[in-house]
Amino acid sequence: MKNTESPLTPLPDERLRWVESVARLMDSQFRFPGTSFKFGLDPILGFIPLAGTLSTYAVSGILVFTMARYGVSRKVVILMCFNIILDALLGSIPLIGNIFDFAYKANDRNVRLLRRHYQEGKYSGTGTGVLILIMVSLLLVLGLIFYGLWELGSFLWQYAHHTWSTY
Repeated sequence: MKNTESPLTPLPDERLRWVESVARLMDSQFRFPGTSFKFGLDPILGFIPLAGTLSTYAVSGILVFTMARYGVSRKVVILMCFNIILDALLGSIPLIGNIFDFAYKANDRNVRLLRRHYQEGKYSGTGTGVLILIMVSLLLVLGLIFYGLWELGSFLWQYAHHTWSTY
């Protein structure tokens, strides 16, 4: 039997409703005064170097992990991971990433994917293999972000040290 709920109604599984509320908090809880543009904690935390990126990345990873645990298909999990990885990689670029975080709402996108998946009636069981894939891919991306930040910091340190030593 297919779920015929509208995309604006809460998720059918009580256990997944918190996913929707956390995603809204991260991506669209607040509104710029006088506009219809919404934003969440994700772009705000992005202004905190490293800790902000890591915290939003961790929250997104936990949300996808939870959704996969409650029967989301491999295809949907892969799409969700792509959203998170794109958000994490582009969001970690100074200044450009901050602007990107205001526009690209990975968690909201993932909840929409989850709703669509539930409406199609394709949810079933858990997928241990998919959960392992999620963890490995998210840890790999986290490692790449750390490496990129380390290299950027090393470059800036050497540049600053070279600049200061010439005076």
